[in-house]
Amino acid sequence: MTFLPSVVRADYRGGFRIHLTFNDLSEGTVDFRYWLEGPVFEALKDPKCFREFFVDGWTVAWPNGADIAPETLYAAAGSPRTRAKRPLRTADKGPRTNGQTIDS
Repeated sequence: MTFLPSVVRADYRGGFRIHLTFNDLSEGTVDFRYWLEGPVFEALKDPKCFREFFVDGWTVAWPNGADIAPETLYAAAGSPRTRAKRPLRTADKGPRTNGQTIDS
């Protein structure tokens, strides 16, 4: 079965940022300003309206009917399951010679 994220808590962090906690207890702060395009999101450009968000079952929603898919928010928050799918960068341990790492 595929994991389906849902938002269980949302706390305002200033501007258009909301700190989200998901059903797997991962959390992160997401800047929502990138989604404030189109008719349903137009009213949310007003910070007072934006702050009227609430958790509606599984995601963040607003009284005007706007919401954003929890899977999208989960990825934007950099949750562990989405980080695991990203390529990892390894830290250099020292100068490289012929493609090998030399520990310092």
